Amino acid sequence: MHRFLRSSSTRLVTTRTYLLHSFVVPSYRYFSLFAADGDVDDGGDAPQPWKSMEGLRRCSANHVPLSPISFLERAAKVYRDRTSLVYGCRNFTWNQTHQRCLKLASALSQIGISRGDVVSTLAPNVPAMYELHFAVPMAGAVLCTLNSRLDSAMVSVLLAHSEAKILFVDHGLLEIARGAFDHLAKTNTKPPILVLISEGDDDPSPTSIVPYEYESFLETGHIEFEIKRPKSEWDPISVNYTSGTTSRPKGVVYSHRGAYLNTIATLFLHGMQSMPVYLWTVPMFHCNGWCLTWGVAAQGGTNICMKNVSPSKIFENIALHNVTHMGGAPTVLNMIVNSSVREQKRISSKVVICTGGSPPPPQILLKMEELGFSVTHLYGLTETYGPGTYCVLKPEWESLPPEEQSKLKARQGTQHLGLQDVDILDPVTMEKVPADGKTMGEVMFRGNTVMSGYFKDSKATEEAFKGGWFHSGDLAVKHPDGYIEVKDRLKDIIISGGENISTIQVETVLYSHPAVLEAAVVARPDNHWGQTPCAFVKLKEGFDIDAQELILFCRGHLPHYMAPKTVIFEELPRTSTGKIQKYILREKAKALGSLS
Repeated sequence: MHRFLRSSSTRLVTTRTYLLHSFVVPSYRYFSLFAADGDVDDGGDAPQPWKSMEGLRRCSANHVPLSPISFLERAAKVYRDRTSLVYGCRNFTWNQTHQRCLKLASALSQIGISRGDVVSTLAPNVPAMYELHFAVPMAGAVLCTLNSRLDSAMVSVLLAHSEAKILFVDHGLLEIARGAFDHLAKTNTKPPILVLISEGDDDPSPTSIVPYEYESFLETGHIEFEIKRPKSEWDPISVNYTSGTTSRPKGVVYSHRGAYLNTIATLFLHGMQSMPVYLWTVPMFHCNGWCLTWGVAAQGGTNICMKNVSPSKIFENIALHNVTHMGGAPTVLNMIVNSSVREQKRISSKVVICTGGSPPPPQILLKMEELGFSVTHLYGLTETYGPGTYCVLKPEWESLPPEEQSKLKARQGTQHLGLQDVDILDPVTMEKVPADGKTMGEVMFRGNTVMSGYFKDSKATEEAFKGGWFHSGDLAVKHPDGYIEVKDRLKDIIISGGENISTIQVETVLYSHPAVLEAAVVARPDNHWGQTPCAFVKLKEGFDIDAQELILFCRGHLPHYMAPKTVIFEELPRTSTGKIQKYILREKAKALGSLS
């Protein structure tokens, strides 16, 4: 069984110990993340029947640790002179990208970054972010991509928690990084080395605070660098933080094995064949871009990078580069369908877009199809490397009315090829719920693309894996056809007069009103009913309706007890990945007090 071993040098290496048990010995801190067996990685101390068959041997000829690094190496051979990445007027071939990543890995090694060290980034979707997804693991290090929308205080917390040795920061976020360093100084925490990702001649020159500039730093490396491949495919490749809203962050650790397998599974569900053109609207810091940072290389595709996302830039890039695939949270889809006619451009061929992050309203899916997009619905969490399920479209659905098709497509579907199973279980009894489309339980995962564990948090890891399943915290039903449909987060469900109210169901009705652009429903405390639904709504430009009109609209489409009792019109707070920050809205609703 493997754990990371952290010494005073803050380097991550591996040693043998027991799963989910932590202890301390002088000078070292141990923490368990996953199982393996010494220098191999095929199931720890589990029986190995193949060893009893004469003539079989496992060696370097037939066993190599799985790693996404191999995708780039193959792309440099097969797609050598094809365009790998486009960013404004800059573009690279796969051969150039491969050489740049080798030099960057070499440069990291030359300044002391070695196997198991954490390398952090604070940047949007720029070429450097893409290259670091390969260069960091090629140097044997662990990549930690920080949310580029975080403030200095939270960045400092995550830098300290991850014990990052180096931070690559985009020039537009330099002040955030400097502020984070000020916070670290107050706690006498040694800051990481800073490398500035610059653009143009007007960016700050290297100083004592910013000793390196990205391109100059890269050029100090050598293309003859010998890649530090994982000794075990269970070795960590990245740490992704689930949230930047608490003082107790959860660092989700991905392994080379899990990243490799989820990349392949995501390519399949995305229908991404050889040489696609992928438009980057999903932040690369979010689940390593749903593992497609590595996936586009696997298929020899072209990465179209955008620093800022807007409807006009999306349509412009689709037309300019003949984009075949893209991804985005429902908020991106909502942005596209509600864009002005002036911003939209005709799409000459279907663009496959994967959406996930929160359940998309069926109305949005229908409008996306009308604009020329083919929408695939994914579902997963940071702990499942991003996508874990997808809604497989059935040919027989095509004969159904468009509205009915959209409702079916809005479901979360079934597990992808990288997972053993996804099911709906009673979290107390761990029994499977009936496939009746009504009985709610918790979505649970198990398989090869579930995280290794939470960094430095054995207790949280043990809790998440209780009963041999990963507990998602999402409530869902299972339909007779085996497809699952998420109804709510456990913490979001509203209990009013003893009845459970799905906030997603109420939000879907609100989105169907022609004046509503965005909606979120949370619980408001009530002295009589316990809780009542409180809706926060943003209207489309040019519309003006009152709360009572929306309440009556919902009562006409829902059982009366499910309709909002309160409607508040305002801008909705969102994370950088497009998710509505309901914890903020819950606090606002709580402050309103009881309606009764």
